[in-house]
Amino acid sequence: MTRISALPRAAAEAMARLHLACFPDEPWDGPSFARLLNLPGSFGHIAWDGDEPVGFVLARDLASECEVLSLGVVPQRRRRGIGRELVEAVIADASRRGLASVVLEVAVDNEAARRLYAAPGFARVGRRPRYYRRPDGLADALILRLRLNQAACSC
Repeated sequence: MTRISALPRAAAEAMARLHLACFPDEPWDGPSFARLLNLPGSFGHIAWDGDEPVGFVLARDLASECEVLSLGVVPQRRRRGIGRELVEAVIADASRRGLASVVLEVAVDNEAARRLYAAPGFARVGRRPRYYRRPDGLADALILRLRLNQAACSC
């Protein structure tokens, strides 16, 4: 059974290891996570399977909207609803903070993530050409936004 908990500020090195497991082609290091975790308004959640971290979401409260900086689930735990739980957690947190929307970027070639974000109603509002590095080149990023009054989650 998965449980979701708040992301502690002192979790930079643990987050770097988790990010590497989720994104081996573009992992973020401990100092990068330390900087992100110490930005004003940063918050996040970790998904746990027992004592093992299996997923995370890192976001920022930008005063009028929430920006999802990164969300990942370790490959061996994908397609079990953990990503959905993390998306719901960040939407609920943004709602509690009184924010009007949640915005994020997703690779155009990441069909699973695009389906994950479409379920609660994220809609495309922009595109960043050649944004994500891939072993065989670059992929565009889609910019997606969810207006919180339109959120269809079970938050």
